[in-house]
Amino acid sequence: MTLAVPPLSDPHDPGPQRWQDRWRDAWCRWRDRRLADPQFRHWAAGFALTRPLARRRAAQLFDLVAGFVYSQTLLACVRLRLFDRLAQGPLREQELARQLDLPEPACRRLLLAAQALDLVQPRSGGRWGLGPLGATLVDDEAISAMVEHHGALYADLADPVALLRGERGPTRLGALWSYAGTDDPARLRPEQVADYSALMSASQPLVAEQVLDAVSLRHHRCLLDVGGGEGRFLSAVARRAPHLQLMLFDLPPVAERARQRLATAGLAARVSVTGGDFTADALPTGADVATLVRVVHDHDDATALRLLAATRQALGPGGRLLLAEPMADTPGAAAMGDAYFGFYLLAMGSGRARSAAELGRMLHASGFERVQPLATRQPLQTGLLSAWVPPSVGRN
Repeated sequence: MTLAVPPLSDPHDPGPQRWQDRWRDAWCRWRDRRLADPQFRHWAAGFALTRPLARRRAAQLFDLVAGFVYSQTLLACVRLRLFDRLAQGPLREQELARQLDLPEPACRRLLLAAQALDLVQPRSGGRWGLGPLGATLVDDEAISAMVEHHGALYADLADPVALLRGERGPTRLGALWSYAGTDDPARLRPEQVADYSALMSASQPLVAEQVLDAVSLRHHRCLLDVGGGEGRFLSAVARRAPHLQLMLFDLPPVAERARQRLATAGLAARVSVTGGDFTADALPTGADVATLVRVVHDHDDATALRLLAATRQALGPGGRLLLAEPMADTPGAAAMGDAYFGFYLLAMGSGRARSAAELGRMLHASGFERVQPLATRQPLQTGLLSAWVPPSVGRN
């Protein structure tokens, strides 16, 4: 089904108010007055019919208050490699304390905290094993890398009001994602791109599987990965689609890292690697399908539109674009798209999360048509749009 794309207009213009909107506004005013009333909250916590809802809301509010501690508990588990140790089998608390190099009381404190978060769980004989969430993190390079680098994000969020007002000054995330804070990213030195290139490389398998499970590439002959980092996504494509020729475009120092990694993987003959800056340089031509994997949301609107236009020009008539990234307004993932990525990209210094409909408008404005959402297994992590260059449109 083709994505319904509203006309290009101000998304913040509310337009004329419908009667449904007036009714909802009145309901929200009434609800807000009730919930702000201490006497009403006291009554709701004791009344049998409202008690479960009142307790659930209280728990949700406390989770917001305590969320930082929860994330730091996870960070401690990742840094101590707790999940990998327990993957070998349940261990007694004393043995865990020895392996983790923690005093036994501290080890027990960590285990109880991790148990409360479903990361570990007690087993028979006084042993501890993996919990349902901890088990999914065993040998997960992508999640572990994300958790480890969050120290920079937490430092930048120490004063969120200052960050919102632009008073924070240089951020640690901005230093990590160095291209976001420079007017000439193509001149970055290799050491300036090493950390973020390694992070993106570690996290790419998480997204590659989602994309390649959702779309068939058998009718394409050559794929261009724009902003392809160190080539982890293309390595996954190479395994899934051995008939494809492959191309990668990224900043020169990143492209050099990709060239070395792909050569080590035995893909040097199949992959053409080009270094450049898409805001100033034309993208390489010759591909009939291009991918933008977690690239567009890193950039502000004007830069994102230039990137989409450059990609369309690089594709021939009838070429296809696959755009993959976490998207705002994803059902069940609003906290990820608008809260997490909203502040993450603010601290990074560039970009914002966009809905599928908004990305659709940008794709149409850039000359694409037939914009369609493709279902992925984990839309919270990866939304996917397919768009085509009209057959009659060539390169300009």
